[in-house]
Amino acid sequence: MEQTVEYAHATGLLSGIWLLVAIPLASATVLLLLGKKADKWGHWLGVLAVASTFVLGLSMFFSLRGLDPEARSAEQSLWDFIAVGGLHVDFGLLFDPLSGVFVLLITGVGSLIHLYAVGYMEHDEGRRKFFAYFNLFVAAMLLLVLGNNYVMLYFGWEGVGLASYLLISFWYTRPSAATAGKKAFLMNRVGDAGLAIGIFLMFATLGTTQYDEVFNGVTALSGGTVLILGILLLLGAAGKSGQFPLQAWLPDAMEGPTPVSALIHAATMVTAGVYLIARSNAIFSANATLQTIVVSVGALTLLLGCIIGSAKDDIKRVLAWSTVSQIGYMFLGVGLGGGAYALAIIHLLAHGFFKANMFLGAGSVMHGMHDQVDIRRFGGLRKYMPYTWITFMMGWLAIIGIPPLSGYFSKEPIIAAAFERGDWTSWLFGMAALLGAGLTAFYMTRLFLLTFHGRKRWTEDIHEPHESPFIMTIPLMLLALGSIGAGFLMASVVPDWLEATFGGEHVEHEAVIPHSLITVLSLVITVLGAGLAWALFRNGTAEQEQPAGVLVTAARRNLYTDAFNEAVFERPGIYLTRALVYLDSKGIDGAVNGLAATVGGSSGRLRRLQTGFVRSYALSMLTGVVLVVGAFLAIQLGWLA
Repeated sequence: MEQTVEYAHATGLLSGIWLLVAIPLASATVLLLLGKKADKWGHWLGVLAVASTFVLGLSMFFSLRGLDPEARSAEQSLWDFIAVGGLHVDFGLLFDPLSGVFVLLITGVGSLIHLYAVGYMEHDEGRRKFFAYFNLFVAAMLLLVLGNNYVMLYFGWEGVGLASYLLISFWYTRPSAATAGKKAFLMNRVGDAGLAIGIFLMFATLGTTQYDEVFNGVTALSGGTVLILGILLLLGAAGKSGQFPLQAWLPDAMEGPTPVSALIHAATMVTAGVYLIARSNAIFSANATLQTIVVSVGALTLLLGCIIGSAKDDIKRVLAWSTVSQIGYMFLGVGLGGGAYALAIIHLLAHGFFKANMFLGAGSVMHGMHDQVDIRRFGGLRKYMPYTWITFMMGWLAIIGIPPLSGYFSKEPIIAAAFERGDWTSWLFGMAALLGAGLTAFYMTRLFLLTFHGRKRWTEDIHEPHESPFIMTIPLMLLALGSIGAGFLMASVVPDWLEATFGGEHVEHEAVIPHSLITVLSLVITVLGAGLAWALFRNGTAEQEQPAGVLVTAARRNLYTDAFNEAVFERPGIYLTRALVYLDSKGIDGAVNGLAATVGGSSGRLRRLQTGFVRSYALSMLTGVVLVVGAFLAIQLGWLA
């Protein structure tokens, strides 16, 4: 049954939606403009801005809850953003059930991460600038989820990309951090290009980018157009959420300060892709092939993340690959469609608590261990860091899905839904989700045991590990409470809350195996995975690098996905760049040499600028050629008819 999407005009308290974006943006602006004058108090301004935004967002959430279910939306048009010919785009915002839960996640968990960062960054000279970038990140993410059209979403999307680059490479004097920031920025541009072209296609076929008008017009599009549009949106979502084939940047993002890792992985950037697909549910639900592609990406990525995470020794990189895997579960949920959309959002919200909890816990361990990150050189920290140990334990039990913690109520229903797809793929995707549960239990138990249990294995320069100050452990305690109870609360409330967004009528299929058996199998496989890790690592592990088998070697090398990207994409691009430099060397070289002579011989730097320019030019030209040829073929084959 076709559902007509309509949004109500914002009134009362909800007419202040713009403040949700303006408050953190204003604080970031103040901190950047005042510079060192704000060094002594700037961090508290950053915390206050996000905390006050959470209070305002919570008030608006309850105001929205007080409306009739059919009228739970508030749309606000601030001004004309673009008005050219037939293209009209408002700078507009939308506060509805879906954006409302994201606002609470971003600002609620974000506030705790901000508070933690006050202690974590206490001795960093750039703390004020760090909080400016932090608040810019929050403002961009809020614009992303609050925009009432795809152009506003894209505006926030690019803002998140910029802020993530600034934060990941915050310690830019470290070559690894600078490289990680560039890698994240460039890989996300690939996904962003897909999203941008998708928005262009929307306007070309529907004449609008407004959510309600796009969703109401999807049924008039041909199946081929819907498929292409969905794939383009999926490419953007995969980039932001670190899904195959654009997952390589996410683990390297660990080079930024630990609060950045927590904010990116728990409350902001990686959830953007899930939000995009959930918001675009009318598009993805209109094409079965498109849904299968999304489910396939999710299932493949969740297994890839689990396998690689099992072989990593850096505490933050293990957590990073677990994020890749858990976002895979969310993609699996939104790809299944129907009621599974809400299941994916439930897991996203629960993940926000237990993943922030564990990332901040990892930061607490690093704080007490002089920035040591190798879990093979931890051990026995339970005695020295009791608060971190108990709170990290809650996150560990939650992510592996032990009842009654949150992961049991959020991840297990997605596994069951995979077995209810209605065809032979129920076995394929259901078994992939089950296997992922066992692998998650294995590598997360390995991480927990090697960090907090067994004999002490740290190096001689660490005399006595110590617990973090209360300004860091209090957020851990609050997030641990969320890790315990968030799943049950969300599972009880969220499906009904999001019914108006995703529609109330869903086609349900009979599971290929009984639901009760799925639950039992999931718990058994989880216990087996955790038990295997306990048997192997309860007494610690080798402190030195050991010869590894083929599978472990492949996992440590990220299953050769980086090597594949280098061979298929990077090297051909380099060769193309060299060819273009050779063909156009006289003109460019003359300009560079002349400029070098003017500024006094700084030709080395200019040469690097030249090479960077030509590479960007070559990539742009190559992308343009591919897109033009692709569009021509699509038109000739009638896909865009």
